[in-house]
Amino acid sequence: MTAIATEPAPMPHLLGIDDLDTAQVVRILDTAEQLLPIATRERNTVPTLRGKVVCNLFLEDSTRTRISFDLAAKRLSAEVLNFSAKGSSVSKGESFKDTALTLDAMGVDCVVVRSGSSGAPLQLARYLDVPILNAGDGWHQHPTQALLDVFTMRRHLGDLAGRHVVIVGDLLHSRVARSEVQALTLLGAKVSVVAPPTLLPPQVEGWGVELVADLDEVLPDVDVVYLLRVQRERMHRAFFPSSREYSRLWGMDARRLALLGEQAIVMHPGPMNRGVEISGEVADSDRAVITEQVTNGIAVRMACLYLLLAARGGSDAEEAR
Repeated sequence: MTAIATEPAPMPHLLGIDDLDTAQVVRILDTAEQLLPIATRERNTVPTLRGKVVCNLFLEDSTRTRISFDLAAKRLSAEVLNFSAKGSSVSKGESFKDTALTLDAMGVDCVVVRSGSSGAPLQLARYLDVPILNAGDGWHQHPTQALLDVFTMRRHLGDLAGRHVVIVGDLLHSRVARSEVQALTLLGAKVSVVAPPTLLPPQVEGWGVELVADLDEVLPDVDVVYLLRVQRERMHRAFFPSSREYSRLWGMDARRLALLGEQAIVMHPGPMNRGVEISGEVADSDRAVITEQVTNGIAVRMACLYLLLAARGGSDAEEAR
């Protein structure tokens, strides 16, 4: 039997990686390690959060992230309320504040919020006296994606201090990239970024990363190649000539895969644009740990929910076994 030995961290909310310190990140990762067998085993529910109500408030479409949070909450035996913008009172003109007050009246214990507006989780935290967990807001943050990514890296590479990660692609529109850099920096990793000049944020030089012009030059030295999705739905003009040109200059293909060291892995937050940022051959190779990221995401989100809700009391960590 597996019990969660980790004491609940003092985390009132999880709004962004920039709200965490190194010890808190490590505590989340260590808790996720303990929960991973529960996330993957056949008897996949434990009574740890029984009686708690988790609301998935998704004001922006993201089926993969919502399902991951849904599974994470249910495997801890929490009740789940799924609330989407389509067909809801929000689509009929209800204000964000009134939606929050409605959730409060329903007695939810935690709100997982996804929004196309940067800062929406922070705003919700001002309205509600329950833990708020950011599932992605605008171009700002996506903390649990970064946490599941560094969890996956740590399982393959061990201590990330001194490890070299290159992040490739659409940094301009990516909330994942911002969270990823912050999490990796807290854990002592070196981060390089490669992108079309038009897809580099103006403030990227202040991120504490190394800017690399040629992807081929950095690949032999890295431990992780992290490929960002080209977010066409956020692009309102042409940022590069064509998909073929993007693939040639910044895509990961079999030739570039051969440049990696033996220990290096390839990651992608999904969903993938095969043939653009990643070729089918690379996506299906043993070096790619993309499906593993999905599985690990359930354990990491279980850890976040456990630490947020157990800190409020009413949960017995020893029941998770």
